[in-house]
Amino acid sequence: MKTELTFNPATPIFRVGDLDVSLRFYVEQLGFRIDWRGDEDLFASVSRGRCTLFLCVGGQGHPGGWIWVGMSDVDELHAELRTKNVQIRSEPENYPWGSREMHVQDPDGNVIRFASDTT
Repeated sequence: MKTELTFNPATPIFRVGDLDVSLRFYVEQLGFRIDWRGDEDLFASVSRGRCTLFLCVGGQGHPGGWIWVGMSDVDELHAELRTKNVQIRSEPENYPWGSREMHVQDPDGNVIRFASDTT
């Protein structure tokens, strides 16, 4: 009998220009934590909850990537990010596919679509 394949959560890779600038943004502005940082300061991993992102200087990914991140309450995150003066690209909005999304852009033009259930 053949066993069913299992898949783990994906870990997107965002291309960034300056790892220090990106890490400050993700940690101080978006509330992520640094999981690890490579020896050559070209690659790092950040996470918040079960969401993990890789940040890579120049070598992987493409500038201006987009990802969709499901979460518990996008309106609560929106209120949190407003207190930190994060530039919100798109305010929380209900979409016909059943999610309420807010779009945030990082310093390198990468966009994170934070989403929860519609309200």
